[in-house]
Amino acid sequence: MVSQISPRELADVIAAGKPVYLIDVRKPWEHERSALPGSLLVPLDELTERADEIEPPPGALVVAYCHHGVRSLSAAALLDRLGLPGVASLRGGIDAWSREIDPSIPRY
Repeated sequence: MVSQISPRELADVIAAGKPVYLIDVRKPWEHERSALPGSLLVPLDELTERADEIEPPPGALVVAYCHHGVRSLSAAALLDRLGLPGVASLRGGIDAWSREIDPSIPRY
């Protein structure tokens, strides 16, 4: 089962200064339109081939996100199968983040 984190939970982790490693699994045009600061863009369809680019710092919470949280569930499951421990999917995606946490992030 894939772990999920709500936008509020993620915002609290960030506010507490804990290390977070964000992976955006959307398409490049989506990332250009709106993205969470500091996130690494690795589209879901490239994730297997580019998994070696994902290098979270020790102890970081790894969070995959997409538009509404569907692709990131697949990404988190894939990363777990590839041996990356403790990956979570952002429940509701960047759309929920924009609605609940930071309305300056453009919705589409």
